Amino acid sequence: MNNNIGTIIYRWLIAIDLVLIVALILLISLGTAILFSATGENEAMMNTHTIHLILATLVMLIASQIPSEMLNRWSIWIYLFGVIVLILVLVQGTMGKGAQRWLEVGSLRFQPSEVMKLAVPMMVASYFSKRNLPPSFKDVFIASILVLVPMLLIVKQPDLGTALLVGTAGFFVIYFAGLPWKWLAATAVSAMIAAPLIFYFGMHDYQRQRVLTLFNPDADRLGSGYHIIQSTIAIGSGGVYGKGWLNGDQSRLDFLPERHTDFIFAVFGEEFGLLGNIILFGLYIFIIWRGLYLASQGQDTFARLLGGSLSLTFFIYLLVNTGMVSGVLPVVGVPLPLISYGGTSLVTLMAAFGFLMGMKKRKKGYGQSSQ
Repeated sequence: MNNNIGTIIYRWLIAIDLVLIVALILLISLGTAILFSATGENEAMMNTHTIHLILATLVMLIASQIPSEMLNRWSIWIYLFGVIVLILVLVQGTMGKGAQRWLEVGSLRFQPSEVMKLAVPMMVASYFSKRNLPPSFKDVFIASILVLVPMLLIVKQPDLGTALLVGTAGFFVIYFAGLPWKWLAATAVSAMIAAPLIFYFGMHDYQRQRVLTLFNPDADRLGSGYHIIQSTIAIGSGGVYGKGWLNGDQSRLDFLPERHTDFIFAVFGEEFGLLGNIILFGLYIFIIWRGLYLASQGQDTFARLLGGSLSLTFFIYLLVNTGMVSGVLPVVGVPLPLISYGGTSLVTLMAAFGFLMGMKKRKKGYGQSSQ
C-alpha cells in the first residue's frame, strides 16, 4: 500500500517542472496583486479569482499527468467537440457586450472558443505526427483547413482576438513541422494582398473603426479612441519607478476602461513604472524560454510540435495585449496572460503549461518498469 502511494506521488513529482512552476507562481502572485488594485480592492471579484486559480492549478496538475500518446489519440475528438460547441454558440449562445460567445449549462457559463486554443494545435500536431516531415503541399493545405474552420466560426461570433490566437497556435505547429521559407514568404505576400479586401469586406464596422483609431485616436477622443488614449496616459504617467501599488490615478479615478481585463497592463505600468514593466517582461520571456526548452525535450514529434506552438502562442498573448494597450496594435480583446481577470482563459493557459510539463521525456526510475 505504502509503495503504491509512493509510486503515485513520484509520478506526480517527476511530471512537475519546478523551474517553470516557480516562474508561474511569481507571475501569478504579481498578477493577483495588480488585479486587487485594478478591481478597486473588490473582495467578491478576488474571491472568484481565487477559485479560478485553484481550479486552474488542479487542471494544470491533471494535464501534466496525461501521456503524450494519449493526448495524441484524443486530439481528433477534442477538436470535433470544439467545432460542435462553436456551432452551438452561433445557434443558441449567450449574448454579452454585443457578441455571442458563451454557452450556459445550468449555472455554468463558459467560452467554447477558449477550448480551440488547445484543440487546434493538438489536432494539427496529431495530423503531422502521422506523416513524413517536412510536410508536402497537400499536408500543409489540409492542416490549414483544420485551422481555418474553427477560426471562421469564432470570427462569426464575432471574436477577432480569439480567432487570431487560435490561428496563430495552428500556424506555429505548421511552421515547426518544417514549413519551407518560400511557402512562408508566399503566405505573407498573399496576406498583404488580401488585407485590403479583409478590411473592407471581412470586418464589422466597429472592427474597421478600431484599425483606423490606431492611426489617429484623437479623431474620436471620447468614443473609439478613448481606450487607447487613457491607457497610454496611464502607462506614460507611471514614469520610471511608478506611482506605487494601489496609487494609480487613472484606474482609481475610473478613467481607464476594462482595467481588470484587457487593459490591466496599463494599471501595472502606472503603478510600477518602466522598471516594473522590465521585470514583468523578463518574467514572461523566461517562462516562454522554459516552455520552448520543455518542448525541445518532448517524447515524440507530436509533443515537440504541440509544445513549441503552446509556448509561442503564450508569447503572442503578451505581444498583442501589450501592443494594443500601448497603442501599437488595434484593440482586439486579448487578455494579459495569467494576469487579466477571467476564469476560462486562466484555466486554458494553465492546462497548456500542464501539457508542456507532461510532454518531456521521463527518466526511468521509481515505480517504472525497466522493460
